Amino acid sequence: MANVRRNWTHLRHPAFFLFTVIATFAALVAASLAPKDAPAQGPLAGQNRHLPERHISRMVSRLLLRDHLSNMPLDDTISQRAFDKFLKFWDPLKLYFTQQDVAEFAVNRNLLDDQIRSGNTEFAHKVYDRFIQRTLQRVETVDKLLADHNFNFDDDEVFVTDGDKVDYPANDAEATDRWRKRLKYDLLSQMADGKTLEEAKERIGKRYHSYARRIAQTSEDELLEVFLTSITSSYDPHTTYMSPGTLENFNIQMRLNLEGIGAALLSEDGYCKVSKVIPGGAADKHGKKNAEEKLEPEDVIVSVGQGTDGEMVDVVDMKLNDVVDLIRGKANSIVRLGVKKKGKGETKIYNITRAKVALTDSEARGEVIDATTPDGRKMKIGWIDLPSFYLDMEAARSQKPNVKRSTVDVARLLADFRIKGVEAVVLDLRRNGGGSLTEAIDLTGLFIDEGPVVQVKDAENNVHPYKDINRGMLWDGPLVVLTSKMSASASEILAGAIQDYGRGIVVGDEQTHGKGTVQTLLDLGREELMGANPVNPPSLGALKITLQKFYRPSGKSTQLKGVEADVPLPALTANMDIAEGDLDYPVPFDTVRTTEFPKSNANATPIVTELNRLSQQRVQSSEDFAKLNKMIGTYLEQKDKKQVDLNQKKFMAEYEALSEREKEIESLVNSEDKDPNEIVDRDYYFDEVIRITEDYVKLLEQQKVAANN
Repeated sequence: MANVRRNWTHLRHPAFFLFTVIATFAALVAASLAPKDAPAQGPLAGQNRHLPERHISRMVSRLLLRDHLSNMPLDDTISQRAFDKFLKFWDPLKLYFTQQDVAEFAVNRNLLDDQIRSGNTEFAHKVYDRFIQRTLQRVETVDKLLADHNFNFDDDEVFVTDGDKVDYPANDAEATDRWRKRLKYDLLSQMADGKTLEEAKERIGKRYHSYARRIAQTSEDELLEVFLTSITSSYDPHTTYMSPGTLENFNIQMRLNLEGIGAALLSEDGYCKVSKVIPGGAADKHGKKNAEEKLEPEDVIVSVGQGTDGEMVDVVDMKLNDVVDLIRGKANSIVRLGVKKKGKGETKIYNITRAKVALTDSEARGEVIDATTPDGRKMKIGWIDLPSFYLDMEAARSQKPNVKRSTVDVARLLADFRIKGVEAVVLDLRRNGGGSLTEAIDLTGLFIDEGPVVQVKDAENNVHPYKDINRGMLWDGPLVVLTSKMSASASEILAGAIQDYGRGIVVGDEQTHGKGTVQTLLDLGREELMGANPVNPPSLGALKITLQKFYRPSGKSTQLKGVEADVPLPALTANMDIAEGDLDYPVPFDTVRTTEFPKSNANATPIVTELNRLSQQRVQSSEDFAKLNKMIGTYLEQKDKKQVDLNQKKFMAEYEALSEREKEIESLVNSEDKDPNEIVDRDYYFDEVIRITEDYVKLLEQQKVAANN
């Protein structure tokens, strides 16, 4: 296929669109109505909706038919899936739309495939406009209920928390009763956190009004992104359309730097709150020089101005993305922030000079751990935390020197480990959702001599091996690859290759995420100019499309089945519904022929068997793992509950039990005496991984002695 030679990329998270939707669902569930003064129609109503939108839609439909791995037609099946996805995005709990609304929308159920091919996006606008209209009606209901209704918290009734278990309201009375239960749930949650009933009512009311104002600010780009992704993700969960803004954020993450103030922000009840100040960033440096203007977590930004005298723009109830856009800017330029310390008191103006911000939390970091083998010998273990396989693609495409890439950073850490006398390496991929396929191949090459790292099959069933062509290993000693159910895509390529080659062992959740598909990023502006690689292509966003499938050197795909751990450990993540098989419409599992590659015996069956025996002994006698297993049992009992009790006594009892479990989990996972200079939590799980690594070093030494004799 023509696109085989394109730059391959994987999103940082195995299910980028899924988590985008989850974040939106959380907002919908937590804060779901419009203010009395909101416009009767959404901001997109009546706008001129032609060239860019229609043109992008037609381009996306053509690329799906041309390049997608499945070779599926864009037909009524896709249309039906997209219809359901789009409505669920806006109204997952079926609190807004009525049965009459859905019946009206349903005339398009089998037509979306035809409409997108012709560039017709009127359905998306109609649904969105109706959603805004319904929020106006619902906010009146919510305001009336909060003001006039006497909530009876002694009644035995439930609120259904799974939208698939209920139908849309048939009439106003049914909608009002569903909102009464929704609000009762909200009030109980607030009261469980210590609020009085009146305080809870005030907070809930403000939250819904704030959400509605933000949802009314939905841009045409954002609406198009949601609509087109409803279509594209009906092929598979990883094929998505990125608007120009989303594409820029993706590129920022892949190159691990941006220009701004160096602070992580979140939106809470309409306020832009600081969640973290990045060490060494502009805001951090500014605060050290100007103590009275020190930006800190929990501070609230209420206004933003450009330069030393630009107008201060009120950002309360503004969408977080729009606030971020105002704060970002060119390095060495000034941004003025109106800040309320911890959300209280008078507003103070901070003049911060923007700078280039390195996202160091997302780059490879290493630490040397002092350990002791079972026979009492002191040893050093090198621990590498690798959150993603990152690559500054723009710099690489432009052939700039010193491109930011994960392989170079890991190689630097390994070289340092050698100098410090490290005897074993732990490569932590537990939160690594993927990244650049090229980086996965090159980084795997640091641990193998040479040979195939991954096999790739295209839509025409052509299988091509992709090899590490650089002779030699930067690290040839004991290697432990630490994984979880969140380890996906490029992580699974590396873990699978290390396991196939027998170069090391895999420790962690019973299996990884199970994402065995390859995506490429098609910049629509460049596609528009037929791949001419223009200096300034039009900004049309991009299509991240699944065009190939990858397989381990042994021929097994990681799709759905993932990489199984040699030494599994109990973990909450192993029991969560976050794997590929939990997503909609995943590509099926299959295998290809094994390719030739050199096999080592560092994961020989006797070694793995003994490691499991020793680890299970420790885990079974560990109080911390016993608590964890108890939590897992309770979690599994609660996981499939589709409703919550609204009787106050029952609600509070369950809430208290859940809170206690959360506190226990927090105390187990986060050590209070953790050294801020360490990259890994020194908890019971960490201790067991170190013990496994110590055992592993000893067993490899015994194996070597036995072989020499």
